[in-house]
Amino acid sequence: MGDHVATVEWKASGDVLSGAYSRAHSWRFDGGAVVAASASPSNVPAPWSDPAGVDPEEALVAAVSSCHMLWFLHLAREAGFAASSYRDEARGSLGRGSDGRIAITRVVLRPRIGFEGEGPDEAALERLHHDAHARCFIANSLKGEVVVER
Repeated sequence: MGDHVATVEWKASGDVLSGAYSRAHSWRFDGGAVVAASASPSNVPAPWSDPAGVDPEEALVAAVSSCHMLWFLHLAREAGFAASSYRDEARGSLGRGSDGRIAITRVVLRPRIGFEGEGPDEAALERLHHDAHARCFIANSLKGEVVVER
């Protein structure tokens, strides 16, 4: 169904063998975007991480949120609702999975959507979120729980 390419690039800076080296790196995407990335400062303290960089855990949370949003906007449009804004302050929780390994075990989406004109009623809104979640490629790829709170 298609491949998606990202180039991750890192160059040594510091004493790698002692563990005192920078985890800052870059993500390059086929459309030309370059994103500063790093280990999470909660996993690798600064200065060996870059708090300004996107860490893999928050990138995963953003990917789930973005995928859900894109499906929601598409399904809302098909149902005759014109979204005018969408904001989600998503949160991912790191914990131990059922297999005992550390993983993102839960992602909570908190979308707030504005509509031009009349928006969907509560039942239709719930259905749109349910259908968006069911179609989200990223959520379908995860073992952890994904919850939509409104």
